[in-house]
Amino acid sequence: MDRRRFLQSSLAGAFALPLAVEAQRAGPPPRLCFLTFDSRLTPAKTPPSLRASPVDLDPFFQHLRDLGYVDGRTITIDYLSAEGRGERFPALATECVRLKADIIVVTTTPAARAAKNATTTTPIVMIPLGDPVGTGLVASLAKPGGNVTGQTFMSSGLAAKRLTLLKEAVPRLSRVLVLSYLVDPIAPSQVREIEDAAHSLEVKLLVKDIRTTDDLPAAFEAGAREHADGLLTTAESIFSAQRRRVVELAAQYRLPALYPYAVVVDEGGLMAYDSYAPDLLALTASYVDKILKGAKPSDLPVEQPTKFEFVVSLKTAKALGLTIPPSVLARADQVIQ
Repeated sequence: MDRRRFLQSSLAGAFALPLAVEAQRAGPPPRLCFLTFDSRLTPAKTPPSLRASPVDLDPFFQHLRDLGYVDGRTITIDYLSAEGRGERFPALATECVRLKADIIVVTTTPAARAAKNATTTTPIVMIPLGDPVGTGLVASLAKPGGNVTGQTFMSSGLAAKRLTLLKEAVPRLSRVLVLSYLVDPIAPSQVREIEDAAHSLEVKLLVKDIRTTDDLPAAFEAGAREHADGLLTTAESIFSAQRRRVVELAAQYRLPALYPYAVVVDEGGLMAYDSYAPDLLALTASYVDKILKGAKPSDLPVEQPTKFEFVVSLKTAKALGLTIPPSVLARADQVIQ
């Protein structure tokens, strides 16, 4: 190639690159399909049909905006809610595929499984959820494989830790009502973990399977008949979605309770031991950014929580006639007066 042809070729390439980048920017923005169990887990700017309060996932959406993803401008977000009915997830996941989403973000294990069943090519990012290895969503935390990655809020011993803290806060505890959503694949392992801890703590468990809101009153009535003197729930989205109802019934039956979600204490719950969500939620948004820029889900390890938050409400303790031991209060990250 002579010098003139070389220069012409080089100049053509130099001009073509900015034009190609500009053309890419001029194309349609990436499409994100957001699958959630409950409308309360969507941001305040979503359509009224999907909006409720309080907003739980603000750190995720805020970090997306910080990274330059503005819904309706630099990204299109489709919010699809199961409205508290997990059996709707397969149809919603199929809708994400029909919409030709570039990425799917899920907030529960059933949503993740439905999305994985619907597509093997579209990247799926998990908002912190349950045990992705035990439920078959990923091959391992370090090397997920396939098209699923993200964060998990679970770590070994977490469910047992909650029962231990409840026993320390209420030393007289002998019978604990455990509410669990057993159709969710993350629930049985939590129940087994609590059962193992209960044996060493000499506590009897009364495990009740909750499928809908209508199951809650009957579960509490059964607990009363069996003389339950404490309450735990496992960490499934139904108990976040129905937290006000659970707290109301716990107050009605005067059951000291410890929850897996710190937000429940804001609703009047007694105590919560929760993985620290804001850090994980921001990291989830970073994963979305990396994948949209070309990273493969199989190369992004699933992150576990490293920080936990123990919250105690003295106001609720007073209403229950309880005195929380000073040794327990000293370990709390937040005490609500």
